Amino acid sequence: MEIATEGMAGEDRKGRGSAKPRTLLAACIAHALHDGYTDGLYAFLPIWQAQFGLSYAGLAIVRALYYGTMGGLQLPADHVLRRLSSRAALILSTLLAAAGFLVMALPLGFAGLCLGLLVAGVGSSIQHPRGSTLVTDSYGKASRRPLGIYNFSGDLGKAMLPALAAVLIPLLAWRPVAGLMALLGLAVAAVLPWLIPSKTAHIQGPVSQGIAAVGRRGFGLLTAIGALDTATRMGYLLFLPFLIHGRGGSSATVGIALALLFIGGAFGKATCNWLSERLGVVGSVVATEASTALLILLTLFTPLGATLVVLPVLGIVLNGTSSVLYGTVPELAPRGDTGRAFAIFYTSVIGSGGFTPILYGAIADHSSQAVGIVAAGATAAAIIPLVLALRPSLQPSFE
Repeated sequence: MEIATEGMAGEDRKGRGSAKPRTLLAACIAHALHDGYTDGLYAFLPIWQAQFGLSYAGLAIVRALYYGTMGGLQLPADHVLRRLSSRAALILSTLLAAAGFLVMALPLGFAGLCLGLLVAGVGSSIQHPRGSTLVTDSYGKASRRPLGIYNFSGDLGKAMLPALAAVLIPLLAWRPVAGLMALLGLAVAAVLPWLIPSKTAHIQGPVSQGIAAVGRRGFGLLTAIGALDTATRMGYLLFLPFLIHGRGGSSATVGIALALLFIGGAFGKATCNWLSERLGVVGSVVATEASTALLILLTLFTPLGATLVVLPVLGIVLNGTSSVLYGTVPELAPRGDTGRAFAIFYTSVIGSGGFTPILYGAIADHSSQAVGIVAAGATAAAIIPLVLALRPSLQPSFE
């Protein structure tokens, strides 16, 4: 009987082990899709501005319907759907996001665009905390590396979907492209049930179970740094399509520029983690934010060809910093509740990404595009004293 019990336990462990890669793959595919949806909107901005007569601030407000909804509903969605399995929640989130793009694709005018952005934002608000929960509960104490892979997967979506949308819009017009993005979401939603084993569906207890984290006051400071880092990134991205058009670039060139920036950002995930292992969190963030500020200013003075050369390097530091900050969340999670800490962190950075482009857009409307870009660069520089103040809250090995 003992041998039989041991055999069954071994088979169970083997089954759980073989399910982990599939679970991680599902979370990564969902993350890539939703992040691709989010940044894919940048390819539509110049078209929407021309079609609906929007100012820079108005354009940022329209985009915030998606981005602000996605950020503001992270905690409420996680709370409301706590009894729903992460498997079901990820499927629901993907279906809602796809439905939002489908509404945008319909000829319903400006109201339809706004409604579609809101629906898609609701769907994407569910994905981040539940995706992190799924990965964390699947891997337990060994979840740090899988979480890094999950975080990196979002950049793959950011690199592919915006470029694809920018290339297709001149060929098909923006509504059919939005419809194709909706179909992609429906296809992903159909694949998720097959990838995620049903036995991982019900999760008990805090999602941070098994991860060592110590409650620290530094978490609030880390969250503020994350918000400002996101503000810099989203502020610059708001102006990048117009910067490229101003240098004589076409819509296809905008797609190439976005792809170069996001590919650099994806590479920055690995590079900046490597940098943090040698310089520590504080040293690496100081280096990346200072470089971000300088490179943003540089793109104001370079011709189109040189700007395209600078963008991948800028992407490394512009987006790579977030990986260092994301990896620090478990170390500073209040009361060791990593799952809730990630939800709060995501709420802060996504909320910042939704609100601050409105501010930068207003600055540009009342001055110039160049001043708006300078403001984004100055935000990166402002992070440096904040991260220096974070040093006492970090463990010696993470400084």
